[in-house]
Amino acid sequence: MRNEAPTALVLGGTGRTGSLLAAILTQAGIATRTSSRHGADVRFDWDDPATHAGTLAGVDRLYLVTPVLRVAYADQVAAFLDLAETAGVRHVTFLSTYNADQAPQGIDIAAVEADLAARQTITHAVLRPAWVMQNFTDDHLPVIDGAITAPSGGGTEAFVDAADIASVAARTLLDPGAHAGAQYTLTGPQALTFGEVASTIASVSGRPVAYHDIDPEAWISGALAAGVPADYAAMLRWLTGAIITGHGSVPTGDIERVTGRPATTFRAFAQRNARAWTLEAK
Repeated sequence: MRNEAPTALVLGGTGRTGSLLAAILTQAGIATRTSSRHGADVRFDWDDPATHAGTLAGVDRLYLVTPVLRVAYADQVAAFLDLAETAGVRHVTFLSTYNADQAPQGIDIAAVEADLAARQTITHAVLRPAWVMQNFTDDHLPVIDGAITAPSGGGTEAFVDAADIASVAARTLLDPGAHAGAQYTLTGPQALTFGEVASTIASVSGRPVAYHDIDPEAWISGALAAGVPADYAAMLRWLTGAIITGHGSVPTGDIERVTGRPATTFRAFAQRNARAWTLEAK
């Protein structure tokens, strides 16, 4: 790394992990710059290259979040990483996804991992999280009319707290050398069915919550009708298909190995966020 005071750039700085990560880095005394299309320290838009170079001034480490709701973006990311190298970035922590190396052709997540691994002037760490618990407190998998509706076929997923992802990301950015070349698979401590998630939410919120399984193609059609881009159906099909076929994420100890504390349980997360479901009921 360079001798100047370290400065981190957090892409997606207003998002679920980025906002938490920025707070941790700032508290640790690292100069931190958040970037996003709206509401961050600097404006950054993947589709507006004019916003790219300015975000990198003085930055030596980067939290990389690829464009959302897309599957084809490797060329855009590569061009940005070229700029980052030229600007003096020497470490990148990449927010990937669980089993990225098994992504279907046409989904560029593995291509970005390969791009980072091939670069000689920067170190990198890859974070591969499971489905995040926050899906159940926002509009991804909300409780509607007393039920969570999503395809799973009875399969399980080791849902992970975004706060734990941010904590691991912070460790990699605060001490890049110690995590150079690392690949962390980030999960919660339990593999749960969606029915078990619904039961936990019901327990902490004091209201009935059911789980309704649904045909995956019907669910994906509903997502497209709600405005999800058509090409993103491939991503949704892959992610839900892994759970349905019994290949959802399984618990690992990577969060505890990196941070020194156990991963958050879904019950602890639900207790911390019970207000999200009690408010929805009113």
